[in-house]
Amino acid sequence: MQVLLKGHDYKYEVAEFLKLFSSEFSFMDGSEDFDVIKDIENSEIVVNELKVDRKKEYVDIFTRTTVFKDSIETYKKEINEKIYIREIDDEEKNKIILEKANTLGNKNILNSEYRMTDSAKSGNISTVIVDNNEHNKKIFAKTNKKLDNNIRAISKRIIERSMYYYLNEKFDANVPWGILTGIRPVKIVQELLDDGMDIKSIKENMKREYLISDEKLNLITDIALRERNFIYPTNENKISLYVSVPFCPTRCLYCSFPSHPLAKFGSYRHQYVETVLKEARGVADIIKKQGKEIESLYIGGGTPTALEADDLEYLIKGLFKVMDLTKIKEFTVEAGRPDSITKEKLEALKRNGVSRISINPQTMNQETLDFVGRNHSVQDIRECFKMARELGFDNINMDLILGLPGENLDMVENTMKEIVSLNPESVTVHTLALKRASDLNINMESYKDALIGYQTIIDMISLSREYMEKYNYNPYYMYRQKHMLGNLENIGYAKEGYECLYNMQIMEERQSNYAIGAGAVSKFVYLDENRIERVDDVKNLEVYLERVDDMILKKYREVEKNGD
Repeated sequence: MQVLLKGHDYKYEVAEFLKLFSSEFSFMDGSEDFDVIKDIENSEIVVNELKVDRKKEYVDIFTRTTVFKDSIETYKKEINEKIYIREIDDEEKNKIILEKANTLGNKNILNSEYRMTDSAKSGNISTVIVDNNEHNKKIFAKTNKKLDNNIRAISKRIIERSMYYYLNEKFDANVPWGILTGIRPVKIVQELLDDGMDIKSIKENMKREYLISDEKLNLITDIALRERNFIYPTNENKISLYVSVPFCPTRCLYCSFPSHPLAKFGSYRHQYVETVLKEARGVADIIKKQGKEIESLYIGGGTPTALEADDLEYLIKGLFKVMDLTKIKEFTVEAGRPDSITKEKLEALKRNGVSRISINPQTMNQETLDFVGRNHSVQDIRECFKMARELGFDNINMDLILGLPGENLDMVENTMKEIVSLNPESVTVHTLALKRASDLNINMESYKDALIGYQTIIDMISLSREYMEKYNYNPYYMYRQKHMLGNLENIGYAKEGYECLYNMQIMEERQSNYAIGAGAVSKFVYLDENRIERVDDVKNLEVYLERVDDMILKKYREVEKNGD
Protein backbone atom coordinates (compact mmCIF):
# COMPACT_ATOMS: atom_id res chain seq x y z
CA MET A 1 0.00 0.00 0.00
CA GLN A 2 1.39 3.38 -1.05
CA VAL A 3 0.33 6.62 0.65
CA LEU A 4 0.39 10.09 -0.88
CA LEU A 5 -0.13 13.20 1.28
CA LYS A 6 -1.26 16.41 -0.41
CA GLY A 7 -1.49 19.81 1.27
CA HIS A 8 0.21 18.72 4.50
CA ASP A 9 3.19 16.85 5.91
CA TYR A 10 1.77 14.98 8.90
CA LYS A 11 3.78 11.99 7.79
CA TYR A 12 4.85 10.91 11.28
CA GLU A 13 1.31 11.03 12.70
CA VAL A 14 -0.18 9.23 9.70
CA ALA A 15 2.54 6.56 9.90
CA GLU A 16 1.84 5.93 13.60
CA PHE A 17 -1.85 5.62 12.77
CA LEU A 18 -1.28 3.23 9.86
CA LYS A 19 0.80 0.97 12.11
CA LEU A 20 -2.39 0.16 14.03
CA PHE A 21 -3.46 -1.81 10.97
CA SER A 22 -0.33 -2.85 9.06
CA SER A 23 3.38 -2.24 8.68
CA GLU A 24 3.25 -2.83 4.93
CA PHE A 25 2.99 0.72 3.57
CA SER A 26 5.26 3.39 2.14
CA PHE A 27 4.96 7.08 1.44
CA MET A 28 5.16 8.51 -2.06
CA ASP A 29 6.97 11.72 -2.88
CA GLY A 30 4.40 14.54 -2.78
CA SER A 31 6.12 16.25 -5.70
CA GLU A 32 5.34 13.39 -8.08
CA ASP A 33 2.71 13.78 -10.79
CA PHE A 34 -0.38 12.14 -9.32
CA ASP A 35 -2.16 11.70 -12.64
CA VAL A 36 0.74 9.53 -13.77
CA ILE A 37 1.03 7.69 -10.46
CA LYS A 38 -2.60 6.62 -10.26
CA ASP A 39 -2.31 4.89 -13.65
CA ILE A 40 0.35 2.47 -12.38
CA GLU A 41 -0.94 -1.09 -12.75
CA ASN A 42 -1.14 -3.54 -9.86
CA SER A 43 -1.04 -0.71 -7.36
CA GLU A 44 -3.05 0.43 -4.38
CA ILE A 45 -2.67 4.12 -3.64
CA VAL A 46 -4.20 5.94 -0.65
CA VAL A 47 -4.35 9.68 -1.23
CA ASN A 48 -5.09 12.12 1.56
CA GLU A 49 -5.63 15.81 0.92
CA LEU A 50 -5.92 18.61 3.49
CA LYS A 51 -7.09 22.21 3.00
CA VAL A 52 -7.11 24.83 5.78
CA ASP A 53 -8.90 28.06 4.89
CA ARG A 54 -8.66 30.92 7.42
CA LYS A 55 -11.57 33.35 7.25
CA LYS A 56 -12.31 36.40 9.35
CA GLU A 57 -14.92 34.63 11.45
CA TYR A 58 -13.85 31.00 11.22
CA VAL A 59 -11.20 28.51 10.11
CA ASP A 60 -12.45 25.89 7.65
CA ILE A 61 -10.64 22.52 7.73
CA PHE A 62 -11.32 19.98 5.00
CA THR A 63 -9.83 16.57 4.28
CA ARG A 64 -10.47 13.89 1.66
CA THR A 65 -9.13 10.35 1.51
CA THR A 66 -9.36 8.57 -1.85
CA VAL A 67 -8.19 5.04 -2.65
CA PHE A 68 -7.23 3.90 -6.15
CA LYS A 69 -6.73 0.27 -7.14
CA ASP A 70 -5.34 -0.23 -10.63
CA SER A 71 -6.37 3.35 -11.51
CA ILE A 72 -9.98 2.80 -10.34
CA GLU A 73 -11.34 4.83 -7.47
CA THR A 74 -12.63 2.36 -4.85
CA TYR A 75 -13.09 4.54 -1.75
CA LYS A 76 -13.64 8.20 -0.90
CA LYS A 77 -14.33 9.87 2.43
CA GLU A 78 -14.60 13.63 2.98
CA ILE A 79 -14.76 15.40 6.36
CA ASN A 80 -15.16 19.12 7.03
CA GLU A 81 -14.89 20.94 10.37
CA LYS A 82 -14.80 24.58 11.43
CA ILE A 83 -13.30 26.58 14.26
CA TYR A 84 -15.41 29.71 14.73
CA ILE A 85 -13.94 33.06 15.77
CA ARG A 86 -16.56 35.25 17.40
CA GLU A 87 -16.77 38.71 18.95
CA ILE A 88 -17.82 38.74 22.59
CA ASP A 89 -20.18 41.18 24.33
CA ASP A 90 -19.03 43.73 26.94
CA GLU A 91 -20.16 41.69 29.94
CA GLU A 92 -18.19 38.63 28.85
CA LYS A 93 -15.24 40.79 27.82
CA ASN A 94 -15.07 42.50 31.22
CA LYS A 95 -15.26 39.17 33.03
CA ILE A 96 -12.35 37.77 31.02
CA ILE A 97 -10.30 40.93 31.45
CA LEU A 98 -10.82 40.92 35.20
CA GLU A 99 -9.82 37.25 35.45
CA LYS A 100 -6.68 37.93 33.39
CA ALA A 101 -5.85 41.01 35.46
CA ASN A 102 -6.10 39.02 38.68
CA THR A 103 -4.01 36.21 37.21
CA LEU A 104 -1.27 38.50 35.92
CA GLY A 105 -1.43 41.01 38.78
CA ASN A 106 -1.41 43.86 36.25
CA LYS A 107 -4.28 46.30 35.89
CA ASN A 108 -2.89 47.74 32.63
CA ILE A 109 -4.44 44.76 30.93
CA LEU A 110 -7.81 46.44 31.43
CA ASN A 111 -7.01 48.65 28.45
CA SER A 112 -6.60 45.70 26.08
CA GLU A 113 -8.96 44.57 23.35
CA TYR A 114 -10.05 40.96 23.26
CA ARG A 115 -11.60 38.54 20.91
CA MET A 116 -12.24 34.88 21.51
CA THR A 117 -12.03 31.79 19.36
CA ASP A 118 -14.44 29.03 20.04
CA SER A 119 -14.83 25.67 18.31
CA ALA A 120 -18.32 24.64 17.29
CA LYS A 121 -17.33 20.99 17.63
CA SER A 122 -15.12 18.53 19.42
CA GLY A 123 -15.10 20.23 22.82
CA ASN A 124 -12.17 22.44 21.83
CA ILE A 125 -11.14 24.86 24.53
CA SER A 126 -11.84 28.54 23.87
CA THR A 127 -8.87 30.81 23.31
CA VAL A 128 -8.68 34.44 24.43
CA ILE A 129 -6.63 36.66 22.10
CA VAL A 130 -5.20 39.94 23.32
CA ASP A 131 -4.39 42.09 20.33
CA ASN A 132 -3.33 45.61 21.01
CA ASN A 133 -0.45 47.00 23.07
CA GLU A 134 3.21 46.04 23.43
CA HIS A 135 2.71 44.83 27.00
CA ASN A 136 0.42 42.06 25.83
CA LYS A 137 2.27 40.82 22.77
CA LYS A 138 3.45 37.76 24.66
CA ILE A 139 -0.13 36.84 25.55
CA PHE A 140 -1.21 37.47 21.96
CA ALA A 141 1.50 35.14 20.65
CA LYS A 142 0.56 32.40 23.11
CA THR A 143 -3.13 32.54 22.30
CA ASN A 144 -2.52 32.56 18.56
CA LYS A 145 -0.29 29.55 19.10
CA LYS A 146 -3.17 27.89 20.94
CA LEU A 147 -5.44 28.46 17.94
CA ASP A 148 -2.76 27.00 15.65
CA ASN A 149 -2.51 23.97 17.94
CA ASN A 150 -6.27 23.49 17.75
CA ILE A 151 -6.11 23.61 13.96
CA ARG A 152 -3.33 21.02 13.89
CA ALA A 153 -5.12 18.74 16.36
CA ILE A 154 -8.39 18.79 14.41
CA SER A 155 -6.58 18.36 11.09
CA LYS A 156 -4.75 15.26 12.25
CA ARG A 157 -7.88 13.81 13.78
CA ILE A 158 -10.08 14.17 10.70
CA ILE A 159 -7.27 12.91 8.42
CA GLU A 160 -7.10 9.70 10.44
CA ARG A 161 -10.89 9.43 10.66
CA SER A 162 -11.19 9.73 6.90
CA MET A 163 -8.78 6.79 6.48
CA TYR A 164 -10.10 4.64 9.31
CA TYR A 165 -13.15 3.08 7.65
CA TYR A 166 -11.17 1.88 4.65
CA LEU A 167 -8.32 0.47 6.72
CA ASN A 168 -10.63 -1.18 9.22
CA GLU A 169 -12.44 -3.06 6.47
CA LYS A 170 -9.32 -3.88 4.45
CA PHE A 171 -7.47 -5.45 7.40
CA ASP A 172 -10.55 -6.73 9.25
CA ALA A 173 -9.11 -5.03 12.29
CA ASN A 174 -10.21 -4.95 15.90
CA VAL A 175 -9.02 -1.50 17.03
CA PRO A 176 -10.83 -0.71 20.30
CA TRP A 177 -9.12 2.67 20.69
CA GLY A 178 -10.22 3.77 17.20
CA ILE A 179 -7.95 6.47 15.79
CA LEU A 180 -6.61 7.45 19.21
CA THR A 181 -2.83 6.97 19.29
CA GLY A 182 -2.11 9.25 22.27
CA ILE A 183 -0.86 7.77 25.52
CA ARG A 184 -3.22 9.62 27.90
CA PRO A 185 -6.86 9.09 26.85
CA VAL A 186 -8.17 9.91 30.34
CA LYS A 187 -6.60 13.35 30.06
CA ILE A 188 -8.97 14.15 27.17
CA VAL A 189 -11.93 13.20 29.35
CA GLN A 190 -10.64 15.44 32.14
CA GLU A 191 -10.35 18.39 29.75
CA LEU A 192 -13.91 17.88 28.52
CA LEU A 193 -15.17 17.65 32.10
CA ASP A 194 -13.32 20.92 32.79
CA ASP A 195 -15.28 22.45 29.90
CA GLY A 196 -18.53 21.51 31.63
CA MET A 197 -19.47 18.55 29.45
CA ASP A 198 -21.39 15.71 31.12
CA ILE A 199 -20.32 12.04 30.88
CA LYS A 200 -22.99 11.10 28.37
CA SER A 201 -21.95 13.94 26.04
CA ILE A 202 -18.27 13.10 26.51
CA LYS A 203 -18.86 9.50 25.44
CA GLU A 204 -20.85 10.63 22.39
CA ASN A 205 -18.17 13.18 21.52
CA MET A 206 -15.23 10.78 21.84
CA LYS A 207 -17.01 8.01 20.00
CA ARG A 208 -17.68 10.41 17.12
CA GLU A 209 -14.27 12.07 17.09
CA TYR A 210 -12.00 9.10 17.87
CA LEU A 211 -14.21 6.07 17.03
CA ILE A 212 -13.43 4.46 20.41
CA SER A 213 -15.29 1.33 21.50
CA ASP A 214 -17.93 1.48 24.23
CA GLU A 215 -15.78 -0.74 26.47
CA LYS A 216 -12.83 1.66 26.39
CA LEU A 217 -15.10 4.71 26.76
CA ASN A 218 -16.61 3.22 29.91
CA LEU A 219 -13.11 2.48 31.24
CA ILE A 220 -11.67 5.95 30.75
CA THR A 221 -14.73 7.84 31.96
CA ASP A 222 -14.91 5.68 35.10
CA ILE A 223 -11.21 6.36 35.78
CA ALA A 224 -11.60 10.09 35.13
CA LEU A 225 -14.42 10.40 37.65
CA ARG A 226 -12.44 8.46 40.26
CA GLU A 227 -9.33 10.59 39.69
CA ARG A 228 -11.10 13.93 40.04
CA ASN A 229 -11.55 13.42 43.77
CA PHE A 230 -7.78 13.36 44.12
CA ILE A 231 -6.38 15.80 41.54
CA TYR A 232 -9.00 18.56 41.80
CA PRO A 233 -9.13 21.35 42.65
CA THR A 234 -5.79 22.01 40.95
CA ASN A 235 -3.19 24.03 42.80
CA GLU A 236 -0.19 25.35 40.86
CA ASN A 237 1.77 25.74 44.10
CA LYS A 238 1.76 21.99 44.77
CA ILE A 239 4.24 19.70 43.02
CA SER A 240 5.43 16.10 43.06
CA LEU A 241 9.07 15.02 43.40
CA TYR A 242 10.63 12.04 41.61
CA VAL A 243 14.05 10.58 42.38
CA SER A 244 15.64 8.16 39.91
CA VAL A 245 17.87 5.30 41.09
CA PRO A 246 19.12 3.76 37.81
CA PHE A 247 20.65 0.52 39.12
CA CYS A 248 19.34 -3.03 38.74
CA PRO A 249 20.66 -6.48 39.72
CA THR A 250 20.45 -7.40 36.01
CA ARG A 251 18.76 -5.90 32.97
CA CYS A 252 15.44 -7.55 32.08
CA LEU A 253 14.83 -8.61 28.50
CA TYR A 254 11.97 -6.13 27.95
CA CYS A 255 13.42 -3.15 29.84
CA SER A 256 14.14 0.26 28.31
CA PHE A 257 14.37 2.29 31.52
CA PRO A 258 17.63 3.79 32.80
CA SER A 259 19.11 0.72 34.47
CA HIS A 260 22.77 0.03 35.06
CA PRO A 261 23.54 -3.60 36.04
CA LEU A 262 25.28 -3.92 39.38
CA ALA A 263 27.97 -6.22 38.02
CA LYS A 264 29.33 -3.34 35.95
CA PHE A 265 28.18 -0.19 37.76
CA GLY A 266 27.68 -1.24 41.38
CA SER A 267 30.83 0.56 42.55
CA TYR A 268 29.25 3.90 41.60
CA ARG A 269 26.29 3.60 43.99
CA HIS A 270 27.50 5.75 46.88
CA GLN A 271 28.94 8.39 44.55
CA TYR A 272 25.61 8.44 42.75
CA VAL A 273 23.67 9.03 45.98
CA GLU A 274 25.96 11.95 46.86
CA THR A 275 25.48 13.41 43.38
CA VAL A 276 21.69 13.08 43.51
CA LEU A 277 21.68 14.90 46.85
CA LYS A 278 23.71 17.67 45.24
CA GLU A 279 21.06 18.00 42.54
CA ALA A 280 18.40 17.87 45.26
CA ARG A 281 19.97 20.89 46.97
CA GLY A 282 19.84 22.86 43.74
CA VAL A 283 16.24 21.87 43.05
CA ALA A 284 15.27 22.60 46.67
CA ASP A 285 16.51 26.16 46.15
CA ILE A 286 14.33 26.49 43.04
CA ILE A 287 11.29 25.13 44.89
CA LYS A 288 11.83 27.45 47.83
CA LYS A 289 12.17 30.55 45.63
CA GLN A 290 8.97 29.60 43.80
CA GLY A 291 7.08 28.99 47.02
CA LYS A 292 6.07 25.49 45.92
CA GLU A 293 4.92 22.69 48.22
CA ILE A 294 5.88 19.04 47.64
CA GLU A 295 2.73 16.89 47.84
CA SER A 296 4.14 13.44 46.99
CA LEU A 297 7.58 11.84 46.83
CA TYR A 298 8.35 8.87 44.58
CA ILE A 299 11.70 7.06 44.42
CA GLY A 300 11.82 4.84 41.33
CA GLY A 301 14.27 3.36 38.90
CA GLY A 302 15.79 1.08 37.84
CA THR A 303 15.48 -0.60 41.22
CA PRO A 304 16.00 1.67 44.26
CA THR A 305 16.63 -1.36 46.50
CA ALA A 306 19.65 -2.15 44.33
CA LEU A 307 21.33 0.36 46.66
CA GLU A 308 22.87 -1.01 49.83
CA ALA A 309 20.75 -0.44 52.94
CA ASP A 310 23.11 2.25 54.28
CA ASP A 311 23.05 4.18 51.00
CA LEU A 312 19.27 3.84 50.72
CA GLU A 313 18.81 5.29 54.20
CA TYR A 314 21.44 7.97 53.55
CA LEU A 315 19.58 9.02 50.40
CA ILE A 316 16.21 9.31 52.14
CA LYS A 317 17.58 11.15 55.18
CA GLY A 318 19.48 13.46 52.86
CA LEU A 319 16.35 14.27 50.86
CA PHE A 320 14.45 15.14 54.04
CA LYS A 321 17.36 17.29 55.18
CA VAL A 322 17.66 19.40 52.03
CA MET A 323 13.99 19.44 50.94
CA ASP A 324 10.90 20.59 52.81
CA LEU A 325 8.99 17.31 52.84
CA THR A 326 6.89 18.05 55.93
CA LYS A 327 3.61 18.26 53.98
CA ILE A 328 3.84 15.20 51.73
CA LYS A 329 0.71 13.06 51.61
CA GLU A 330 2.40 10.00 50.10
CA PHE A 331 5.92 8.55 49.98
CA THR A 332 6.46 5.65 47.55
CA VAL A 333 9.59 3.59 46.98
CA GLU A 334 9.78 0.94 44.29
CA ALA A 335 11.26 -1.93 46.25
CA GLY A 336 11.11 -3.68 42.91
CA ARG A 337 12.75 -7.03 42.34
CA PRO A 338 12.81 -9.64 45.10
CA ASP A 339 16.48 -10.37 44.36
CA SER A 340 17.27 -6.83 45.56
CA ILE A 341 15.08 -6.82 48.70
CA THR A 342 16.43 -7.62 52.17
CA LYS A 343 14.95 -7.23 55.64
CA GLU A 344 17.58 -4.60 56.41
CA LYS A 345 16.50 -2.49 53.41
CA LEU A 346 12.79 -2.78 54.20
CA GLU A 347 13.48 -1.76 57.80
CA ALA A 348 15.36 1.30 56.52
CA LEU A 349 12.35 2.26 54.38
CA LYS A 350 9.91 1.74 57.23
CA ARG A 351 11.73 3.81 59.82
CA ASN A 352 12.17 6.66 57.36
CA GLY A 353 8.49 7.18 56.70
CA VAL A 354 7.91 5.33 53.43
CA SER A 355 4.14 4.85 53.22
CA ARG A 356 3.87 2.81 50.02
CA ILE A 357 6.15 0.26 48.37
CA SER A 358 5.98 -1.69 45.13
CA ILE A 359 7.12 -5.31 44.90
CA ASN A 360 7.09 -6.21 41.21
CA PRO A 361 7.00 -9.86 40.15
CA GLN A 362 5.81 -9.14 36.54
CA THR A 363 4.78 -12.83 36.39
CA MET A 364 4.35 -15.69 38.82
CA ASN A 365 5.58 -18.32 36.36
CA GLN A 366 9.13 -19.49 37.00
CA GLU A 367 9.97 -20.37 33.39
CA THR A 368 9.08 -16.81 32.33
CA LEU A 369 11.14 -15.24 35.10
CA ASP A 370 14.13 -17.27 33.96
CA PHE A 371 13.54 -16.40 30.31
CA VAL A 372 13.38 -12.61 30.83
CA GLY A 373 16.46 -12.53 33.05
CA ARG A 374 15.13 -12.07 36.58
CA ASN A 375 17.38 -13.85 39.05
CA HIS A 376 14.77 -14.80 41.61
CA SER A 377 12.09 -17.42 42.13
CA VAL A 378 8.33 -17.24 42.56
CA GLN A 379 8.87 -18.31 46.17
CA ASP A 380 11.21 -15.33 46.66
CA ILE A 381 8.32 -13.06 45.67
CA ARG A 382 6.01 -14.65 48.22
CA GLU A 383 8.63 -14.42 50.98
CA CYS A 384 9.45 -10.76 50.25
CA PHE A 385 5.78 -9.86 50.35
CA LYS A 386 5.30 -11.70 53.64
CA MET A 387 8.37 -10.00 55.12
CA ALA A 388 7.08 -6.55 54.14
CA ARG A 389 3.74 -7.31 55.79
CA GLU A 390 5.45 -8.47 58.99
CA LEU A 391 7.42 -5.21 59.11
CA GLY A 392 4.19 -3.21 58.99
CA PHE A 393 3.83 -2.16 55.34
CA ASP A 394 0.09 -1.82 54.79
CA ASN A 395 0.13 -0.28 51.29
CA ILE A 396 1.88 -2.59 48.81
CA ASN A 397 1.59 -2.47 45.02
CA MET A 398 2.52 -5.29 42.64
CA ASP A 399 3.32 -4.82 38.93
CA LEU A 400 2.47 -7.41 36.28
CA ILE A 401 3.20 -7.59 32.55
CA LEU A 402 0.84 -9.30 30.12
CA GLY A 403 2.22 -10.66 26.85
CA LEU A 404 5.66 -11.70 28.07
CA PRO A 405 7.39 -14.06 25.63
CA GLY A 406 6.16 -17.64 25.85
CA GLU A 407 3.23 -16.97 28.17
CA ASN A 408 -0.28 -18.19 27.45
CA LEU A 409 -3.68 -17.54 28.98
CA ASP A 410 -3.36 -20.33 31.54
CA MET A 411 -0.06 -18.88 32.75
CA VAL A 412 -1.62 -15.43 33.16
CA GLU A 413 -4.47 -16.97 35.15
CA ASN A 414 -1.90 -18.64 37.40
CA THR A 415 -0.28 -15.24 37.97
CA MET A 416 -3.62 -13.60 38.78
CA LYS A 417 -4.52 -16.36 41.27
CA GLU A 418 -1.16 -15.99 43.02
CA ILE A 419 -1.44 -12.21 43.20
CA VAL A 420 -4.95 -12.06 44.64
CA SER A 421 -3.97 -14.70 47.21
CA LEU A 422 -1.24 -12.33 48.44
CA ASN A 423 -3.85 -9.55 48.65
CA PRO A 424 -1.81 -6.40 47.84
CA GLU A 425 -3.53 -3.02 48.11
CA SER A 426 -2.95 -2.22 44.43
CA VAL A 427 -1.96 -4.01 41.23
CA THR A 428 -0.64 -2.39 38.06
CA VAL A 429 -1.32 -4.48 34.96
CA HIS A 430 0.97 -3.60 32.04
CA THR A 431 0.78 -4.78 28.45
CA LEU A 432 4.20 -5.62 27.03
CA ALA A 433 5.70 -2.79 24.99
CA LEU A 434 8.47 -3.52 22.48
CA LYS A 435 10.63 -0.58 23.42
CA ARG A 436 13.34 0.44 20.98
CA ALA A 437 16.16 0.23 23.52
CA SER A 438 15.14 -3.12 25.02
CA ASP A 439 17.11 -6.30 24.31
CA LEU A 440 13.82 -7.90 23.28
CA ASN A 441 13.35 -5.39 20.47
CA ILE A 442 17.01 -5.21 19.44
CA ASN A 443 17.18 -9.00 19.07
CA MET A 444 13.62 -9.44 17.79
CA GLU A 445 14.54 -12.15 15.31
CA SER A 446 15.58 -14.40 18.19
CA TYR A 447 12.36 -13.90 20.13
CA LYS A 448 9.59 -13.30 17.58
CA ASP A 449 8.33 -16.90 17.75
CA ALA A 450 7.78 -16.50 21.51
CA LEU A 451 5.55 -13.41 21.15
CA ILE A 452 1.83 -13.99 21.30
CA GLY A 453 -1.01 -12.96 19.00
CA TYR A 454 -3.34 -9.99 19.24
CA GLN A 455 -6.44 -11.94 20.31
CA THR A 456 -4.51 -13.67 23.09
CA ILE A 457 -3.45 -10.28 24.45
CA ILE A 458 -7.09 -9.15 24.39
CA ASP A 459 -8.08 -12.30 26.30
CA MET A 460 -5.30 -11.75 28.86
CA ILE A 461 -6.45 -8.19 29.54
CA SER A 462 -10.05 -9.35 29.89
CA LEU A 463 -8.99 -12.07 32.30
CA SER A 464 -6.98 -9.65 34.45
CA ARG A 465 -9.95 -7.27 34.62
CA GLU A 466 -12.25 -10.12 35.71
CA TYR A 467 -9.91 -10.98 38.58
CA MET A 468 -9.51 -7.35 39.62
CA GLU A 469 -13.26 -6.73 39.65
CA LYS A 470 -13.98 -9.99 41.48
CA TYR A 471 -11.54 -9.08 44.27
CA ASN A 472 -12.70 -5.44 44.59
CA TYR A 473 -9.88 -3.62 42.82
CA ASN A 474 -11.00 -0.48 40.99
CA PRO A 475 -9.24 0.92 37.90
CA TYR A 476 -7.93 4.33 39.00
CA TYR A 477 -5.36 5.38 36.39
CA MET A 478 -4.24 4.22 32.96
CA TYR A 479 -1.87 5.04 30.16
CA ARG A 480 -0.73 3.68 26.85
CA GLN A 481 2.75 3.32 25.36
CA LYS A 482 4.12 3.37 21.86
CA HIS A 483 4.99 -0.04 20.44
CA MET A 484 2.65 -1.74 22.90
CA LEU A 485 1.34 -5.14 21.81
CA GLY A 486 -2.13 -4.70 20.33
CA ASN A 487 -2.03 -0.91 20.83
CA LEU A 488 -3.68 -1.56 24.19
CA GLU A 489 -3.14 -0.12 27.66
CA ASN A 490 -1.67 -0.28 31.16
CA ILE A 491 -4.16 -0.05 34.02
CA GLY A 492 -3.55 0.67 37.69
CA TYR A 493 -6.05 -1.03 40.01
CA ALA A 494 -6.45 -0.29 43.71
CA LYS A 495 -8.68 -1.14 46.59
CA GLU A 496 -10.82 1.73 47.80
CA GLY A 497 -8.65 4.30 49.58
CA TYR A 498 -5.32 2.97 48.27
CA GLU A 499 -5.10 4.90 44.99
CA CYS A 500 -1.60 6.29 44.33
CA LEU A 501 -1.73 10.09 44.19
CA TYR A 502 1.61 10.35 42.38
CA ASN A 503 0.49 8.02 39.58
CA MET A 504 -2.69 10.00 38.97
CA GLN A 505 -0.92 13.36 38.94
CA ILE A 506 1.87 12.21 36.63
CA MET A 507 -0.62 10.77 34.14
CA GLU A 508 -3.13 13.62 34.04
CA GLU A 509 -0.44 16.35 34.07
CA ARG A 510 -2.31 18.81 36.27
CA GLN A 511 0.71 19.23 38.51
CA SER A 512 4.40 19.94 37.89
CA ASN A 513 6.76 17.05 38.57
CA TYR A 514 10.31 17.94 39.58
CA ALA A 515 12.55 14.97 38.81
CA ILE A 516 16.18 14.38 39.76
CA GLY A 517 18.71 11.68 38.95
CA ALA A 518 20.06 10.02 35.81
CA GLY A 519 17.31 9.57 33.23
CA ALA A 520 14.75 11.57 35.21
CA VAL A 521 12.43 13.87 33.24
CA SER A 522 10.90 16.91 34.93
CA LYS A 523 7.55 18.20 33.68
CA PHE A 524 6.74 21.86 34.29
CA VAL A 525 2.98 22.29 33.92
CA TYR A 526 1.55 25.72 33.02
CA LEU A 527 -2.16 25.27 33.59
CA ASP A 528 -3.22 28.72 32.41
CA GLU A 529 -1.63 28.07 29.00
CA ASN A 530 -2.41 24.34 28.76
CA ARG A 531 1.32 23.87 28.20
CA ILE A 532 3.95 21.44 29.49
CA GLU A 533 7.72 21.84 29.23
CA ARG A 534 10.00 18.84 29.77
CA VAL A 535 13.53 19.09 31.14
CA ASP A 536 15.48 15.84 31.12
CA ASP A 537 18.55 14.67 32.99
CA VAL A 538 21.05 12.66 30.95
CA LYS A 539 20.54 8.88 31.06
CA ASN A 540 24.17 7.81 31.07
CA LEU A 541 25.33 7.32 34.67
CA GLU A 542 28.93 8.45 34.22
CA VAL A 543 27.91 11.54 32.24
CA TYR A 544 25.34 12.42 34.93
CA LEU A 545 27.98 12.22 37.66
CA GLU A 546 30.18 14.63 35.71
CA ARG A 547 27.46 17.06 34.62
CA VAL A 548 25.06 17.29 37.55
CA ASP A 549 25.57 21.08 37.70
CA ASP A 550 24.24 21.30 34.15
CA MET A 551 21.14 19.34 35.22
CA ILE A 552 20.44 21.88 37.94
CA LEU A 553 21.10 24.79 35.60
CA LYS A 554 18.63 23.49 33.01
CA LYS A 555 15.88 23.53 35.63
CA TYR A 556 16.83 27.05 36.76
CA ARG A 557 16.63 28.24 33.18
CA GLU A 558 13.19 26.73 32.65
CA VAL A 559 11.84 28.42 35.78
CA GLU A 560 13.47 31.76 34.97
CA LYS A 561 12.25 31.66 31.36
CA ASN A 562 8.66 31.28 32.48
CA GLY A 563 8.77 33.53 35.54
CA ASP A 564 6.51 36.54 35.87
